[in-house]
Amino acid sequence: MATGKQSLGAQDAQPPYQIRCTHLPLGVYREIVAHLRQVTGVEAGLLPQTSQDFDYLKSQAGGLWIGYTPEADDASHLRVEQVLAYYGDRYGDWDVIKPQAAVERK
Repeated sequence: MATGKQSLGAQDAQPPYQIRCTHLPLGVYREIVAHLRQVTGVEAGLLPQTSQDFDYLKSQAGGLWIGYTPEADDASHLRVEQVLAYYGDRYGDWDVIKPQAAVERK
């Protein structure tokens, strides 16, 4: 059954890349994902936490993934950079978990 929305696994979609900010609270991660999903041609989601140890000083999310569909244009890429820069300035640098070129298509 078609939903009308392409998934990132679609042939013409750009594979996602993954980033994290170690001390970013879960609520802020959710806010960022919601913000990014409003950008044309951008899909985003949370990555699960992989640590077995609970630590209040570390994020409860493993990071986030960002992918671009064919509808993404230069303005979309710029807006994503602006959103990430805004939160990076407040919470710390972003670390790339898996660069876009290294992600295999399914």
